[in-house]
Amino acid sequence: MSEILIRNAAAVVTMDAARREIAGGDVLIRGGQIAAVGQGIVAPAAQVVQAAGCVVTPGLVNTHHHLYQTLTRAVPGGQDALLFGWLKTLYPIWSRFGPEEMFVSAQIGLAELALSGCTMTSDHLYLYPNGARLDDTIAAAGEVGLRFHPTRGAMSIGESAGGLPPDSLVEREEAILRDMIRVVDAFHDPREGAMVRVGLAPCSPFSVSRDLMREAALLARDKKVMLHTHLAENDEDIAYSLAQFGCRPGQYAEDLGWTGDDVWHAHCVKLDAGEIGLFARSGTGVAHCPCSNCRLGSGIAPVRAMRDAGVKVGLGVDGSASNDAGNLVAEARQALLLQRVARGADAMSAREALEIATLGGARVLGRPDCGSLEPGKRADLAIWDVSGIESAGSWDPVASLMLCGPTRVRDLYVEGRAVVREGQMVTIDLPRAIETQNRLAARLMG
Repeated sequence: MSEILIRNAAAVVTMDAARREIAGGDVLIRGGQIAAVGQGIVAPAAQVVQAAGCVVTPGLVNTHHHLYQTLTRAVPGGQDALLFGWLKTLYPIWSRFGPEEMFVSAQIGLAELALSGCTMTSDHLYLYPNGARLDDTIAAAGEVGLRFHPTRGAMSIGESAGGLPPDSLVEREEAILRDMIRVVDAFHDPREGAMVRVGLAPCSPFSVSRDLMREAALLARDKKVMLHTHLAENDEDIAYSLAQFGCRPGQYAEDLGWTGDDVWHAHCVKLDAGEIGLFARSGTGVAHCPCSNCRLGSGIAPVRAMRDAGVKVGLGVDGSASNDAGNLVAEARQALLLQRVARGADAMSAREALEIATLGGARVLGRPDCGSLEPGKRADLAIWDVSGIESAGSWDPVASLMLCGPTRVRDLYVEGRAVVREGQMVTIDLPRAIETQNRLAARLMG
């Protein structure tokens, strides 16, 4: 069995129960797992990767994305809009997508995440125009090499029925449930170390019916897969819930079976104290998307209150059309800064932000086999070169990742396989993929 020895790092950040940081640390990878973590590890047959001047961390985990949106960054008309206006601008463009657009945009989005230190990502795909399927994004993840948790999203209430999306982008609920069963049966892998797990993810309370939310929850429990949706994203979201359902989003979720340790909700910017308590008691997770929340003017999520209450919190870059970037380590820094804006300079430390970005995300996605560097865990890790200009003068190499940089990883391993080496993708021809992406974007503009 092949072995890789990462040797003599300035610091190995384990994220184990004691949150050990090992100066002059080594990590031994055997197959797809961490075999040993410590100092002076001897492995004569191993391939040696020198990590002097580097910090080694668990791979970052992205808990919310819309990969297809990397084809619609900085779109005029949506650059300065709030959430609902932004969606109405983008829906007609997305309706012209097909399988190629879905595959290439996912490929680019996944590569962007990898270069920012991400080893595992979820994706929320809720529209399927012109023959596009969840299969397209799963194929892209297989080529890029990231651990993938795609979710079969859906929209079923179009404009004619009082919903937000155009009728052309919604599906019949019977067809949605049939395809949910198909993709889970075809792709979901419940085993430890799985590279693909599938979740079910009706888009939002304002784009599907109560019945679909309830049926999706029942189906997910039957199939033993996770549930995901958008919740309490901004003031418009809260107003819609009160007007349409007569309750706040947290109550809506609880009534329909959408709380529990197999559920995570995106954004949750406007959760109140009662809803935070509900999520903590039930084990419900949250995908915090700080840059997207800033970009759309949604507000600052109460992450400090969530964490203090015991809510599982991970990070999400959200879709590139509302971020507009997909850099996960930059997202961690933004999370730290926003909590300090809201609560003071001692509201969140650099190390807590890094924990949320790694172990926190793994917990949200139900992956106890990931998120830390410990023997027996999956060999998902990032090597950050802190000897460059971004960190020059830093007294604390671990904190420097959140406070200074770099924001691009040197090396990235997923399941013990190199995805990034010396700052370059090694699994796909990235320049060619970018060229294709730009060609498709130009065609959509036309």
